[in-house]
Amino acid sequence: MHFYNVRKFLYACRECPKATQRPQTFMAITKHKDQRVGVFIDTQNLYHSAKNLYSDSRVNFSNILEDAVADRKLIRAMAYVISTKTGEEQAFFGALEKIGIETRSKELQEFFGGAKKADWDVGLAIDAVRTAEIVDTVIICSGDGDFVPLVEYLKNNGRR
Repeated sequence: MHFYNVRKFLYACRECPKATQRPQTFMAITKHKDQRVGVFIDTQNLYHSAKNLYSDSRVNFSNILEDAVADRKLIRAMAYVISTKTGEEQAFFGALEKIGIETRSKELQEFFGGAKKADWDVGLAIDAVRTAEIVDTVIICSGDGDFVPLVEYLKNNGRR
């Protein structure tokens, strides 16, 4: 199971001047070309982390996918995205699909008083558990510590 932190993926972007050193991963990584890989991208988390931590840096999802797969067999790549009433993000969704990343979309919830909610944590976790049956390695691209129990579950069930 590979659980990279946001800084590692910002390094993969190659657009973030503050992330020039390759950060450490949480565990040693054994890779071989026959490994079947599933990649699950917490798009909102990476976007907001890049924007807030690194002065409006942008995340290059193509580089993230390339770095995550690393010449192994990509079985499935999914990005969890939020759509708004304006639809201005549709071009971004199309760009993700063009590089081979499936998108799972959910509408932004807006509450009385202006509060907004855009959360895919449960959906990402369920998809990772379901896909774990057909992959050897699950890669979760997020800086969200809420996924630690998911990582532990997948590791305890024989996934890297």
